[in-house]
Amino acid sequence: MMLNTKRIFSAFILILLMTSAVQAQPKKAVADKIIGIVGDRIILLSEIKNSIADLVRQGQTIPENGECLLMEQAIISKVLMLQAMKDSLPVTDEDVEADLDNRIRLYIRQFGTPEALEEVAGKTIYQIKDDARESVKEQKLAAAMQQKIVENVRITPNEVKQFFEKIPSDSLPFYESELEVCQIISYPKASRDIEQYIYGEMLKYKEQLEAGRISFDQLAKQVSEDPGSKDRGGLYQINRNEKTWDPVFMSTAFRLKEGEISAPVKSKFGYHIIKMEEKNGDDIRVKHILRIPPVTETEIDQAKQKLDTIRAKIITGEMNFNEAASKYSDDEAAKYAGPCILNQSGAPYVPIDALDKDMVLQIGKMKPGDISQPLPYTDEQGGKSGVRLIYLKSRTNPHRMNMKDDYSKIAEFALEEKKRLVLDKWIKDKLATYYIMIDPDTGDECPVIQKYSTETKSF
Repeated sequence: MMLNTKRIFSAFILILLMTSAVQAQPKKAVADKIIGIVGDRIILLSEIKNSIADLVRQGQTIPENGECLLMEQAIISKVLMLQAMKDSLPVTDEDVEADLDNRIRLYIRQFGTPEALEEVAGKTIYQIKDDARESVKEQKLAAAMQQKIVENVRITPNEVKQFFEKIPSDSLPFYESELEVCQIISYPKASRDIEQYIYGEMLKYKEQLEAGRISFDQLAKQVSEDPGSKDRGGLYQINRNEKTWDPVFMSTAFRLKEGEISAPVKSKFGYHIIKMEEKNGDDIRVKHILRIPPVTETEIDQAKQKLDTIRAKIITGEMNFNEAASKYSDDEAAKYAGPCILNQSGAPYVPIDALDKDMVLQIGKMKPGDISQPLPYTDEQGGKSGVRLIYLKSRTNPHRMNMKDDYSKIAEFALEEKKRLVLDKWIKDKLATYYIMIDPDTGDECPVIQKYSTETKSF
């Protein structure tokens, strides 16, 4: 029995999209029946139909045989899940609940408020989670089993070469110029006088709010400098276990009672006043107003001098760029992922249109190996003013894929292909050990799945 692994992986993407969308939608009126059984698990027609409908609503392009692909993946997913259960892979109820909580928070950010989510879904948040729980658990078990199957797969240089030589020359992709660009950022602190002025402004805001002269929503939209929340009145949905929030902000927020407004507090982003809207265990809904104390030219000049000294140490070889970034950069991402800008797959090679316009202008004057002078910088997300050094590590010319310039990419493709083959063989070996029945009507409509059936039967 031969399996088309590329088709299977395409369907796997569809099923992932489905599980992140279907639970936030109201149930559709679909005539239901069992269209497949794998072991002691059933596959319902409504699961497939609802998945397709949700993907269409999400604007996804559905392949002509999309329902068959989802059915094929549903069979494979259940085999992976059942084997994961046999092997006692460590997917706990806590893992599932954490995943559900993350999904709910994502939906709330998408729709604005829990009430808006519930209105769109036609059910309560509790019901959304309850409906999604089994499918999320299955997905996590299947993913854990897939990871176990391929975790020890490695690739050798000779295998990379053989993989590349099998690609027809007229199918080799063309790559535009890509860059390795790194940066060290310094955010200078505002003067004490400016900080005190902003603190005083925040006290006035708190007084206005408590006196009822203006609503929190109105004031946040007028004065808050948080672009991520000001348009919705400063509202955030937060879970106590999220690691992305400033600890001062988190500890202040969770100490508040419902309806209470905090005194001004200082985080790494600036000064906040926080209002507790609703508290439910480890989940809270809060509104906040952020003011960022502005820095003057004096502080900017001091930051430039600091980075100029760091640049000199790098150029003289006293430390390399990565060491300097780890020690001196105020960019949070640099402490975990390094100072270089990463693409969507996490590799440090980016097209020029992925860079901010100021960086693009500067890089146009640089050659590989150059480190810029300290340059003014404004964080596009947080609005903070600072100074940065830019390091152009490398630049590729536009070219057709080749082993010299693109070895790491080719090795990544070759490794993924080898993993697919290993997974393909595992599936072929394991399918015969599981009891699988396909509804004959479904089998007639989707010939591709008939090969999986150990028995055909009307349900």
